[in-house]
Amino acid sequence: MKKFIRQNPEEAIAALLIVITTVLVLTNVFFRYFLNKGIYWSEEVATNCFVWAIFIGSAGAYRNGTQLGIDMLVNMLPKTLQKIVKIIVQLVLFAVNAYILYLACIYVDKTHKIATSVLGISSAWVSSSLIVGFGLTTLYTILHLVKMVKDFPKNTEKEV
Repeated sequence: MKKFIRQNPEEAIAALLIVITTVLVLTNVFFRYFLNKGIYWSEEVATNCFVWAIFIGSAGAYRNGTQLGIDMLVNMLPKTLQKIVKIIVQLVLFAVNAYILYLACIYVDKTHKIATSVLGISSAWVSSSLIVGFGLTTLYTILHLVKMVKDFPKNTEKEV
């Protein structure tokens, strides 16, 4: 378990947040139907935990390469061309992720004074999940790109 947490911290955090979400929803259902009294804050906290789980979990999936992808056409190309296409895709992903990270920073800045409806905390606590998720994804894109460029000459020499 400790090894999993060390090797996959994003997935571990996302899993914990999903557990919290599930426990809160089930507890609130029990309270509503059997005790006729709901927990007024549970829906907001469960939703916030779910949002954080999605962005952190997706960054972890991207880091490990476990996200969905369709590469049927790329796989039909010669190995050297496959690697070039994959590097180009990483460059595009870097641009997209960095731009969304930039937009997320603007969004959090504009909404940090808005309070949530039930707890009255700053919306920045929820919106910051965008910055963390896309920040990590942008970082992992850079790391993937560096590894691909570093490995490119070695792998192409083996093919000849």
